Amino acid sequence: MLKIYDPISKKNREFEAIDPEKVGLYGCGPTVYDHVHVGNLRAYVFVDLLKRYLQYGGYDVRHVMNITDVDDKTIKGSRAAGKTLKEFTEKYLAAFLEDLEKLNIELPDVMPKATDHIEEMVALIERLLEKDYAYRVDDSVYFRIAKFPKYGELVGLEKQELKKDAEGRLGNADEYGKEEANDFVLWKGYREEDGDVYWDTRIGKGRPGWHIECSAMAMKYLGETFDIHCGGVDLMFPHHVNEIAQSEAATGKTFVNNWMHNAHVIIDGQKMSKSLGNAYTVRDLMEKGYDPLLLRMILLKTHYRTVINFTLDDFAQVRAMADRFEEFMLHIDNVINVEYNEVDIEALIVEYRGKFIEAMDDDLNISGAFAAVFDFMNAVNGYMDELNTEQAKNIKICMFEIDEVLGFIRELYDRYRMELTKRIDEANADELVKQRNEARKAGDYAKADEIRDTLTKHGIELKDGTHGTIIALIKL
Repeated sequence: MLKIYDPISKKNREFEAIDPEKVGLYGCGPTVYDHVHVGNLRAYVFVDLLKRYLQYGGYDVRHVMNITDVDDKTIKGSRAAGKTLKEFTEKYLAAFLEDLEKLNIELPDVMPKATDHIEEMVALIERLLEKDYAYRVDDSVYFRIAKFPKYGELVGLEKQELKKDAEGRLGNADEYGKEEANDFVLWKGYREEDGDVYWDTRIGKGRPGWHIECSAMAMKYLGETFDIHCGGVDLMFPHHVNEIAQSEAATGKTFVNNWMHNAHVIIDGQKMSKSLGNAYTVRDLMEKGYDPLLLRMILLKTHYRTVINFTLDDFAQVRAMADRFEEFMLHIDNVINVEYNEVDIEALIVEYRGKFIEAMDDDLNISGAFAAVFDFMNAVNGYMDELNTEQAKNIKICMFEIDEVLGFIRELYDRYRMELTKRIDEANADELVKQRNEARKAGDYAKADEIRDTLTKHGIELKDGTHGTIIALIKL
């Protein structure tokens, strides 16, 4: 049974879906005004892991991720670039989707844009006005925090910490200071600096505040109460706190049953962020020669609630991990023995699959999950010379089933096999290996070494084993 950490009680509790067969999952998406960086991407890798594990457990997951394509940053950026808001944001949305693909992150089922859901936001604000949870100031609409007793419960914010009324509310901005708990804006009255970005609606001319966007879109696609809401820990306050307040005030129902927040990524002891100028994008890393799939592994291998101290040296560590997976799968592929043996591979598969599930059920304990997989590979390696082809097939099936959660083993395998096949064809390696084996049998070790050297020049190494010679790529 999956247990999830509850930020309110600060304890793990059993996950119970509203529908025993389905899960509604919402993850906060990007504000598309720039390329996302590694710190941003951690949230999407985390949600991808969660989604994959829920699916592995048999749930039909409906995954929704919003796209914030209207706020102060997008408007400022579009005006500076001399482009329409749509032209400006579409560029960065396309780049974001490319990044997800490179990290093998599954796309959400629904990716609603804020600009396509203004009517839903207006309707939600109208409900809050009717219930006196919202009020107007000039052309804007604000949420009345004092009227919502549970405000701040998610982060343990005490009543006396709240600033009263809407005085000093940071004007009309989307940018909120982390320590500010003022009444927050739901609808921003039109300002000259907004240019041509506005909507004429029943509640006035202007545009939505940031917080109302997520509530309106989440409830449209997942219902007024849904199972899991994810996001970075920096979004807990004020964003998620405000989402809860405006949603529950409008509906009178619990907004979300389970909140899950991933920790920061830091670099050199500082939070990675664009404002600090220390943010790596996928493009930055690829220009330096780093593989985005290895970045997935870096962001995946640390528990989602633990801070990652990211360095470029991490790539060497996960490259070594990737090599272990590739070599293991290569050896499994090269099993040719068909004879019966006494090795109970099915028992090993059941044992270690169970350990993998046990770890993941513990609030996605990824370290324990990786340990189970590596222990399984070590156990299998102990029997490698005895395995037959049927056992090898079942081991491979098990690894690919586990990869339905991890999301990198099959990709590594496919890329490795493709590159190996290419080099084998280029070098005519199968014929050369045959000639080498004949030379060795004849005692012509000079010719055998010459053939090995020829293959080395093609990036191929030979590994002689009990059941024959394995052709592998030379690791750089």
